[in-house]
Amino acid sequence: MIAREKKRASLCAKFNNKRKSLRHQLVQANTIEEKLTIQEELQALPKNSAPSRKRNRCWLTGRSRGYYRDFGLSRHVLREMTHECLLPGVVKSSW
Repeated sequence: MIAREKKRASLCAKFNNKRKSLRHQLVQANTIEEKLTIQEELQALPKNSAPSRKRNRCWLTGRSRGYYRDFGLSRHVLREMTHECLLPGVVKSSW
């Protein structure tokens, strides 16, 4: 899963400029025929090059659920690393 996400990130970066230019052309198009041809070009791009297909994953385990963006870790790994004092500035809360 981690390799798949890396592939999606590279495809997204590769086709980013082309996707942006096609979207801009789509907004500027006047006729329906132009819009249809531009939309076909957009659909011809690889599916995994769309930014919405990317998913945040833990860099250690690859888990996608319970992801903490500040650390790039899932909740399980975050808890373990916090207990082992591997994350500076993170303390267990108690009140």
